[in-house]
Amino acid sequence: MTHMLKVAALVLAGWTAPVVAQVIWEPLQPTTREPSRQLGPALSSGTSGRLRALDKMSGEVVDLGLNVGATASYGRLEVDLISCRYPTDNPASDAFAFLEIRDATRNELLFRGWMIASSPALNALDHARYDIWALRCE
Repeated sequence: MTHMLKVAALVLAGWTAPVVAQVIWEPLQPTTREPSRQLGPALSSGTSGRLRALDKMSGEVVDLGLNVGATASYGRLEVDLISCRYPTDNPASDAFAFLEIRDATRNELLFRGWMIASSPALNALDHARYDIWALRCE
């Protein structure tokens, strides 16, 4: 009878003594080939970026042009563009903007992270009134 069957038989028989399991650790064997790792495109850093802001209450849409390291105000929000990157071989294809967005009236950090122009919903600002997304790096 195997070890697992013995344990199952003891449990079914109502045996309540603690059971100690023995774990045998074996080292992993090296693989013969390296796993392939898919890399993304080469990126360049931009000196400025363009964001789009929406006031959901009024329907107002505004484009914000920011230099890297600069701050722009929109409604109650303050938006900092920390970094802006784009694919080196095709700058118009996408943009990756690292943003910090704060509510100026409450001095509360609402968003800090990367926004991707081609996938705005992937990492978006979650705010009841305002929406901001990245358009491009320049």
